[in-house]
Amino acid sequence: MANKRVLIFLIFIAVFSAAYSVGSESNMSEKDSKTFIKDFQHTVQGIDALGIFQHNVTVMLPMFVPGFGIAWGSFAAWSTGLAFRALVSTTPSLAKLPPLAIIYLSPFGIMELIAYSIGMSRSYLLVNAIMRRGSLRREVRPTLIEIGIAVGLLLAGAFIEYAMIEKFGSALVHPK
Repeated sequence: MANKRVLIFLIFIAVFSAAYSVGSESNMSEKDSKTFIKDFQHTVQGIDALGIFQHNVTVMLPMFVPGFGIAWGSFAAWSTGLAFRALVSTTPSLAKLPPLAIIYLSPFGIMELIAYSIGMSRSYLLVNAIMRRGSLRREVRPTLIEIGIAVGLLLAGAFIEYAMIEKFGSALVHPK
């Protein structure tokens, strides 16, 4: 059973990565990119680690909803990729960076990827349990444990992300 759980988790890492990649390759007009960046800058102005955490948890929790979580997680991944695309259009030096590098090479990116993939994969497992007409009671404990793990990862990731923004500046948040 544990091997099956790990396999399903890995599949959803691939699903999230693929959706992110599609978003990062989507076409966006220069006007839309600039509007997106301006809105993004306004949204994150003055944000701290707890604000980052709150945002990420708000995105993550619906990923645990049976069935819906898979679609929501895929949309969140796609829109994050689209955000990367907008940043590339306003910060050309980012074009040299493979889109998935932002996720796979940053500690907070890995933590977010793991948390979101836990949620999406649990969504699948809950749908599977419902379809088998099994008792959802058996799913409550593992679901709560996984929500706790995901929340913990996002909390740690938010503090790491904020520390990196503080140390290295906010070039991605405020491109030139």
